[in-house]
Amino acid sequence: MAAHAPHELGRPTGNLGRRVAVRREELGLSREETAARAGMAPSYLQYLEEQPTAAPGVATLLRLAGALETTVLELTGGDVDLPPGMGQAGRHPQFTELTPQECRDLLATHGVGRVAVPTVSGPLIVPVNYGIVGDSVVFRTAPDTVPAQASGAQVAFEVDRIDEAFSQGWSVLVRGHARTVTDAESVQRLEEQAYSKPWADPERHMWIRIEPLSITGRRITVL
Repeated sequence: MAAHAPHELGRPTGNLGRRVAVRREELGLSREETAARAGMAPSYLQYLEEQPTAAPGVATLLRLAGALETTVLELTGGDVDLPPGMGQAGRHPQFTELTPQECRDLLATHGVGRVAVPTVSGPLIVPVNYGIVGDSVVFRTAPDTVPAQASGAQVAFEVDRIDEAFSQGWSVLVRGHARTVTDAESVQRLEEQAYSKPWADPERHMWIRIEPLSITGRRITVL
């Protein structure tokens, strides 16, 4: 896999530009490497990323999707309201268990995960922006929310990645005890190390820490 490119001038704008930039960064590709894969000039790829009015033709989108190992639907945001996993299964899928270290490495990439919380009306599963501090999963919420009910309970936390283009992906499951972080010094340290603010409301200041009792994972690849 190629190394990440140094900072490139110009910020991606528009849906297509942002999606192209995010996908190539996931693959560790520079703008030049992506352009070469797609058979286009780097300056044109820069235009696509930085101009919100850019409207490339279907042939260009197909080449770009192929270069980025994804689909035109995903690049253009046409699947934004669709659940993942609607693609056909691969011809020769291979299922493997992930090692504890592989699970931790995947968790450490941060992002959005789902926490299963026991409530008086039954378990509920909600998405949260999370981070990893030490061996623990941490996230911010507010006292009157569903995620806040995780505090003091045994919970499950799951994060995954699904690649629709290749019908493959992985998932990691953490089971552990959740508690509210109340120590001022610990809260300050979490604030400093936080990867991202909550998407739903950046002003949520209640920190929940999940201390793992077990971490398991699995991966599906296509041969």
